[in-house]
Amino acid sequence: MSAGAIEFENVKFVAKANVYFDGKVLSYAFFTPDGSRKTAGVIFPGEYEFGTGDAEIMEVTSGELAALLPGKTEWEKFPAGRSFNIPANSKFKCGSKEISEYVCSYIKA
Repeated sequence: MSAGAIEFENVKFVAKANVYFDGKVLSYAFFTPDGSRKTAGVIFPGEYEFGTGDAEIMEVTSGELAALLPGKTEWEKFPAGRSFNIPANSKFKCGSKEISEYVCSYIKA
């Protein structure tokens, strides 16, 4: 397993890509044995704005993401191995200067 990789066992993988921003952000959904939904994806260089329904935890697995989180005025950098939380029903900006990968966990209220 490569550095920064996260391993999940006994998951149900959905083999249909979620494609955003003309293919510059891609993710795939999967479900853990307890039914929790997660996505794993890649973000190509650029800046993007996302909206949330559920609260989310973004774990950076390779590269480095920068995020402008709700209520903040300054971007924060998150290199591989770090994560950040996004509240439910909010918008945030996320970007990268390099190809970066992540795993996103969705937190049901």
